[in-house]
Amino acid sequence: MPLTVSKQLETFENPNPERNYTIQIECPEFTCLCPKTGQPDFAVITLDYTPDACCVELKSLKQYFWSFRDEGHFHEKVTNMIADDLIAAITPRWLRVTAKFNVRGGIYTNVVVEHGNKS
Repeated sequence: MPLTVSKQLETFENPNPERNYTIQIECPEFTCLCPKTGQPDFAVITLDYTPDACCVELKSLKQYFWSFRDEGHFHEKVTNMIADDLIAAITPRWLRVTAKFNVRGGIYTNVVVEHGNKS
């Protein structure tokens, strides 16, 4: 059964909102397209966050990541888009999105976006 692609991030209630803890999620198969050449760009996206009232649901996150496959974005832009969308969906106490893009023309690109204060 094929996965449905969606920009909708679903959430669920944080089971321990009284505690600061970090959730780490890694997506080793992120892809988008180079906006200049149309060639695929591959990256490992690591999401670290301290939830407040809610957490991101993993199936919706997978569908969200897959929604970028046919879109052209510079590495810096797509990493910031992911951070902005997650911040809007879950309003975390702290969040870091790390995008480690595979080599392109002999150059690796790593983009890190942070939001809030890590406690």
